Amino acid sequence: MKATGIVRRIDDLGRVVIPKEIRKTLRIKEGTPLEIFTDREGQIILKKYSPIGELTSFAEEYVDALVQTTGLAACITDRDLIVAASGSGSRELEGKEISAELDEIIAGREGKFIDGNGREKMSLVSGGEDSFCGKMIQPILCASDAIGSVILLGKNEKTVLGEKERALVRTAASFLGRQMDQ
Repeated sequence: MKATGIVRRIDDLGRVVIPKEIRKTLRIKEGTPLEIFTDREGQIILKKYSPIGELTSFAEEYVDALVQTTGLAACITDRDLIVAASGSGSRELEGKEISAELDEIIAGREGKFIDGNGREKMSLVSGGEDSFCGKMIQPILCASDAIGSVILLGKNEKTVLGEKERALVRTAASFLGRQMDQ
């Protein structure tokens, strides 16, 4: 654990303010759910809660099925990380923090297609570029909240991402959103 040197007092309602610098670094915004843990030494640990993180093994199996069905690479994200990835070239993505551009697409709640031949470029991961050209992105909605995304990835300009792939990522995102409702 890393010490920050910041000390805060608990107010009369039991609240503690998380400093702005820490919230910015960890991308904690107003309304971000946090899990609270305690350990035997009396430490209180706050961790960003990821509903999709609860389904990690299920998400891994789902992306494997998407890859087998399409022959493309695929990944599932929450609002912070790429939770599961499979297919050619996906090792560079798994467990990495998502980019601000991808987070904006998820927050926008609308699917997006990025053509490898077009001028629009977008990296899936923060602080770097990925090697994928075409990207079919569909946000996962649960109880009207955008909680992550399902993404199909084309490795080169010749890969065609069309209506079938769009329908597939919409179905996958809808299914995962419903799983989270239960």
